[in-house]
Amino acid sequence: QVQLVESGGGLVQPGGSLRLSCAASGSIFSNYAMGWYRQAPGKQRELVARITNGGSTNYADSVKGRFTISRDNAKNTVYLQMNSLTPEDTAVYYCYADIKPSGGSYFRDYWGQGTQVTVSS
Repeated sequence: QVQLVESGGGLVQPGGSLRLSCAASGSIFSNYAMGWYRQAPGKQRELVARITNGGSTNYADSVKGRFTISRDNAKNTVYLQMNSLTPEDTAVYYCYADIKPSGGSYFRDYWGQGTQVTVSS
């Protein structure tokens, strides 16, 4: 069984910063990509940032230059440093990981429970 546990969400003023963390645990054979999606009320879930185990990254245009994704492969943990936050960043942020579990034959996506980020004065 593989689990993803997120932390770091909360309320922040416009222009502020937050750092999200997500740790994958359990029977992990291989962990390829990890990343973050977000979903605002009334909107579709969208990719925010993604990073592979080799360090390749990609970002949504709306967060480039403000957000930085990183990971610790040894800890199966991904981080999202969010700076210069705006009210438009308000959403539930979901962590995901593309993992091949021990004893498994293929990779599949696993998801965290979501953490609320609210940007408001």
